[in-house]
Amino acid sequence: MQGERCTPTEGEWYPPDDDRCISGPRGLDIDHLVPLAEAWDSGASAWTAAVREAYANDLGDDRALIAVSAASNRSKADQDPTTWLPPAAGYRCTYVTDWVADKTRRGLTIDAAEHDARADQLCKCPNTPSP
Repeated sequence: MQGERCTPTEGEWYPPDDDRCISGPRGLDIDHLVPLAEAWDSGASAWTAAVREAYANDLGDDRALIAVSAASNRSKADQDPTTWLPPAAGYRCTYVTDWVADKTRRGLTIDAAEHDARADQLCKCPNTPSP
């Protein structure tokens, strides 16, 4: 159901990051797949304010902003795949490939540690060629 200002008031969501259903919107956050601080460190610091605002509110790609559990979002904070992966192991391959796609789409850099973490994770993914 929907309340004032299009705010969801009830329902069930299934955020893939931690593989569990959440009843009601209070347990959800909208998360930047690539956190704003990580984007800043990866090249967004050179963007204009308008481009940074467009990134922060990106609705042009379903991977950019995702509904996740509040707990998962708090544990991730501004970390990248070198220090954080989703609790749900079955979502990690998608997470890492979406991470790279989001950074590539925006022209953000991937440092050596991110590259290595991505390669390590993708080697564990079925039907994914080794990097």
